[in-house]
Amino acid sequence: MITHPDKLMFPADGITKGELAAYYERIAPVMLPHLRGRPVTMERFPAGIEKKGFMQKDVSRGFPEWLERVEVPKRDGSLHAPLIQDLRGLLWLANQNCITPHVWTSRHPTLEVPDLCMFDLDPSREDPGELRAGALAVRALLGELALESWVKTSGSKGFHIVVPLAADSSFETVWRFAHAAGTVLVKRHPELFTQEFLKTERKSRILIDTGRNGPGATFAATYAVRPKPGAPVSAPCTWEELESGRVQPQSFTLKTLPERVESLGDPWQELHARGLSLDAALARLETQLSPEDWAESRAAMTRRPKPRKR
Repeated sequence: MITHPDKLMFPADGITKGELAAYYERIAPVMLPHLRGRPVTMERFPAGIEKKGFMQKDVSRGFPEWLERVEVPKRDGSLHAPLIQDLRGLLWLANQNCITPHVWTSRHPTLEVPDLCMFDLDPSREDPGELRAGALAVRALLGELALESWVKTSGSKGFHIVVPLAADSSFETVWRFAHAAGTVLVKRHPELFTQEFLKTERKSRILIDTGRNGPGATFAATYAVRPKPGAPVSAPCTWEELESGRVQPQSFTLKTLPERVESLGDPWQELHARGLSLDAALARLETQLSPEDWAESRAAMTRRPKPRKR
């Protein structure tokens, strides 16, 4: 039961809460296999996207008894994160005015073992050709390492590129691999990529964000709607679609994606059956990096603005 289905969630587009719920109901057969078992952070907009929303991780109190949840650590204790296992859970999210569920790269009950390695490309400017070149450079490096990669639109400014993992890599290994790959890419293409946390230091380069590979870090769930005009969706596509320029970061929307899925199916249907080990790839990457390379890349990722003088 969706309460207040006529509430405008995307006012400029006339998209209501009922339509958001209907989208998730239609897309559930392909979305749920990617979502099940992953702790969820809800990005909620009680008054629609034109008003400030908020992120909610904890569902310890005030939520239905049937909702499955898992206790996960946080800095000063623990919290209970929701697990969305079925259509009822997905519709419950929509009824909470949750436009975007953000999820971990691992699943319960083995939360300490990620099953995805994630590269998030965040461009500094709108240049489709440059972004496409960046995504293909990531694919090329992963291919050199004998790793198959898969791509989806972010529904925002960039692309998400993932490697499906076998159940043999810790978060530390996955983070070190992703960070090393990002460092090699910056070293090879310094005019295209950066690992700079500070936007003022990125210039016009693409941030290759590998920080989503730690425990508790999240990414926009596969097939999630994003809180932006037009209700774009973070959706899988093929490398051929990206390479030809037919697909851009916001190509798919709440209104158009269900028909695409009904016609073409899920491009990521086989992803989780293709889990790979990172051990050999990480060893190869580490031979390409000096201690100075590591130090500079870590400094770039941890730089923060200097405090203002009072």
